[in-house]
Amino acid sequence: MVRNGEITLADMKRVFRKYWWITPFATIVLTSLAFIATLILPKKYTSATSVLVEQPVVPDDLVKPVVTMDLNQRLASMKAQLLSSSRLQPMVDKFNLYPELRGKVSPEEIVYSLQKAIDVELLKPMDGVMGRQPPGFRVSVTYDNPRTAQQICQEITSIFIAQNSSQRINQATQTTDFLSGQVEEAKQRMDEQDARLAQFKRQYLGSLPEEEQTNLSLLTGLNTQLEAAMQSLNRAQQDKAFTETMLTQQEANWKMSVAGGSNPDNQEAQLANLQDQLTNLLTRYTPEHPDVMKLKAQIEDLKMRMASAPTTLATTTPGKQHEPAQIQQLRAKIKQDDLNISDLTRRQNQIQDQVHLIQSRVQASPMVEEQFKELTRNSQSATDFYNELMKKRANSAMATDLEHREQSEQFKVLDAPSIPSSPSFPKVPLFVGGGFASGLVLSLALLYALAMMDKAMYSELDVEKYLKLPVLTSVPSLDAAAAHKNRLKRKPGSFEPAVALKS
Repeated sequence: MVRNGEITLADMKRVFRKYWWITPFATIVLTSLAFIATLILPKKYTSATSVLVEQPVVPDDLVKPVVTMDLNQRLASMKAQLLSSSRLQPMVDKFNLYPELRGKVSPEEIVYSLQKAIDVELLKPMDGVMGRQPPGFRVSVTYDNPRTAQQICQEITSIFIAQNSSQRINQATQTTDFLSGQVEEAKQRMDEQDARLAQFKRQYLGSLPEEEQTNLSLLTGLNTQLEAAMQSLNRAQQDKAFTETMLTQQEANWKMSVAGGSNPDNQEAQLANLQDQLTNLLTRYTPEHPDVMKLKAQIEDLKMRMASAPTTLATTTPGKQHEPAQIQQLRAKIKQDDLNISDLTRRQNQIQDQVHLIQSRVQASPMVEEQFKELTRNSQSATDFYNELMKKRANSAMATDLEHREQSEQFKVLDAPSIPSSPSFPKVPLFVGGGFASGLVLSLALLYALAMMDKAMYSELDVEKYLKLPVLTSVPSLDAAAAHKNRLKRKPGSFEPAVALKS
């Protein structure tokens, strides 16, 4: 008797001895049914092939590939496109698939059946290799005809290879076209920045940052020239004033000489006047100065005339006499001094204008430098971006050329799809093993149920538990042979079924 749902080892042995035939019967029956099912169920054949991913002929460090999508993503994308109704429906018509379903179900359900029959899975990388992509993938097709399964598998594999090559070429071409458009836009922006920079240089020519030191040097030189011009102008003005003074004196002396003839007193006064002028000139110039030498010559001439002066007085008037050469020379020198002063004044004004221009450039240098740096930075950024895009476009063009030459990453069929010789469903070992295991489990469940349903009492403990009365004695079995047999099978310390008595 089973108590509280707990089966002891003795209960298990007792039930098994009594119902041992259930186990072999259940296992044989279910195994047989499973084997019969393998004969009855429709056969399915699986044709499979492995496709490896060949690495590019040119290393990646020389030409970077344009298609960098992970194989999982690419395969998922290609699989979604391949298993679409637009791709599978022509295949259904081409191989006349599922003829038994035509006319009974919709074309979408037939395509769905083909979708379930196609399986694409990635190959696992080698053990111990970390961070690597799968070496390839496996395509398998399950169908009730082995030849048709092989044809479908071959067709799908060919579509995968062609689709991969087409997608890579299209993506590489689109990338190159996109980069070409970006290069043109970058070149336009670079030209605009260069034009702005050139216009700025023309507008602020002479005030650019690299010309600041030149401007300072020019300003220093111009200040020096301006100072020299001012000194020359002052000297010219002083010379003119002195020449005018001499001219006035010479005219006075000439008039006196004309009016007084050869009067010795007048000549002596004139000589004294010339000597005073010579003394004044020697205070300003050296004895070799032309004016000093000229005045000395006049003094010597006057002395010679005084020594050989005639006794007769001049009868002509000053207005009718020609001016002496000394006075004419002084008048010419005054005119030359006027020209020299005018030229020096003009030169001084020009230098002052140049000084003001250079000063304005120097003062504007900080503002010009800030704007120039911004324009230069923008121009350099546009140039760098253009050069970077040019490199990327060149690399993309080479990668596209590799794609067209089929020297990039390609899919290669490792083994062509073969015609399966044995069905993949149902598999006899799997079905027979499953039937045997199912029969064994079913038999154990039946034995457990029989043990739970058995309410007989086989020991004093069962009597006391069920009747809730103490056992006073036990009556041995009257069948001596059976009793002897039971004693041989019974463990020491066990009891025969007893009769409960009331106390």
